Amino acid sequence: MTVSKSHAYFTPEDYLALERISPIKHEYLQGQMVVMAGASKAHMIITGNLSALLINHLRGTGCIAYATDMKVRLPTLNLFYYPDLAVTCDDRDLRSDEDFILHPKLIIEVLSDSTEAFDRGNKFADYKSNPTFEEYVLVHQNQILVEQFERKSNNLLVPRICQTGDTIEFSSIGFTCEIAALYKTVAQLL
Repeated sequence: MTVSKSHAYFTPEDYLALERISPIKHEYLQGQMVVMAGASKAHMIITGNLSALLINHLRGTGCIAYATDMKVRLPTLNLFYYPDLAVTCDDRDLRSDEDFILHPKLIIEVLSDSTEAFDRGNKFADYKSNPTFEEYVLVHQNQILVEQFERKSNNLLVPRICQTGDTIEFSSIGFTCEIAALYKTVAQLL
């Protein structure tokens, strides 16, 4: 990915300073600031359900789940993304006062029509460049369906599909629940 010469260029430091005072969120793509799309009710409910489940599960483990407002920095690619949820267990992230993490273990994106292609395409490819990244999860908001990609020892990402009635397991953090827990309250909207 390369930056077009016709857009203003921002350094990562410029971006972070501007993002701290901006009323709207932007992702950072190699010098460009890209406005984040708004989220639907279903998207927000699923993200909230996941956040509550993961925060409760991770309490006292030395890992932290961040929802929606924590950036993941990919310095080798000169990128900052806002995943819907990210979990880090890395002490460097936990001790840092930066408003981004560098060592995510688990990243979850709730898919929307406007972001699905990017979330499963370029964004996924970019996340794979991070050696601490172990698991990527795509949660559909228009149907009860979760796609998981788990990194194995040979660096291969193994896919798994979960649907209605299935149990979800995020191996990277030892978390298991029924898929219905992710869709509580939103199921009637589907």
